[in-house]
Amino acid sequence: MPRILGVDIPRDKRVLIALTYLYGVGKSLSAKILREVQINPNLRAKDLTEKDISAITGYIQHQGIKVEGDLRREVQQNIKRLMDIRCYRGGRHLKGLPVRGQRTHTNSRTRKGPRKAIAGKK
Repeated sequence: MPRILGVDIPRDKRVLIALTYLYGVGKSLSAKILREVQINPNLRAKDLTEKDISAITGYIQHQGIKVEGDLRREVQQNIKRLMDIRCYRGGRHLKGLPVRGQRTHTNSRTRKGPRKAIAGKK
């Protein structure tokens, strides 16, 4: 498996799709990277040469694109800052509730976890 910035990318996928396995790289950024380093996006990841891999890695580092650990760290710091200043969004993060205005009466099971039974009335 080719490794780019410490991440194994799948061998049998096209390079355009394989680059999206890097955290912070989507399809459009992947296409831009391949266009700049002049690699065919339809090429399979297993067919990349060491020169191609180093060109992709070099472009990402040279352009200052935040990916993987740096980006994850920045996102976590942003959430922590919101929680520290106790703004509305930070409070929602603290309580484990949806942050972006979704309803919570019936939905939001992903954030709230499995349903908790409440004793019924007699």
